[in-house]
Parts: sequence; structure tokens; C-alpha cells
Amino acid sequence: MSETTYLIVKSIHIIAVISWMAGMLYLPRLFVYHAENQGNSALTDTFKVMERRLLRFIMTPAMIVSWIFGLAMVISAGWLKAPWMHAKLLLVLILSGVHGWLAVCVKRFASDQNLKSGRYFRFVNEIPTVLMIVIVVLVVVKPF
Repeated sequence: MSETTYLIVKSIHIIAVISWMAGMLYLPRLFVYHAENQGNSALTDTFKVMERRLLRFIMTPAMIVSWIFGLAMVISAGWLKAPWMHAKLLLVLILSGVHGWLAVCVKRFASDQNLKSGRYFRFVNEIPTVLMIVIVVLVVVKPF
């Protein structure tokens, strides 16, 4: 891969990760408001639309693009042997699992089957944040 192509791939990867993380940080916040307003059907109907669209049109495509362009960089740069990359990939797999779990939550809210509190989702909101911080440190510092 030429340097220019690599930089384009890297740029697309960064843009996709920013978009994915924006959704990963915002969706649990929507869940907080949704859980705290479950008696207000007009409001919860709005949250259902917002949650579904955020997941379907922003988060999931951004996650897919992040993976595709991230793996393209990993392969072209030969980072598959780097221990820091193994740790990063494990954390990104966990983040992808959190994404899947949030998708399950969207379905539960859509069918009015959520049993979790706003406080619960405030805690959940911190999980992507912690993962993001550790992933960024691994990529920038490459500690091992």
C-alpha cells in the first residue's frame, strides 16, 4: 500500500471510529432518558425512533467501516505480531460486543420490555469511555 493510500485508509478509519464512539457514548444516554420517562408514551416513542436510527444508520455502519479500514492498516503495516495490537484488538472485540448488547437494549426498549433503570444506563455509559481511553493509549504509546 502506498503512503498516500495508507493515509487515506487511516483517515477513513479515524473518521469511522469517531462516528462509532459518538454513538456508543450517546445511545446509553438516550437509554437513561428513555428509562426515566417510560410513563410518557409520546416521549418514549420519540426515543425509540432516535435509538433505532442512531444504531442503524450511524453506529453499525461506522463500526463496520472501522473494522474494515482498521484491519487494512494492521495488515499493511505488519502489526499482527505486535503485542500492543493484540491487546487493542481484544478491546475492540469487547467494544463490538458492547455494541451488540446495546443493539439488544434498543430492541427491548422498542418492544417496551426494558427492566433497567436510568441509573443502570448511567453506569453502562462509562464502559465505552473506559475502553476508548485504553485503546487510544495502546495505539499512541505502544507500551509493549
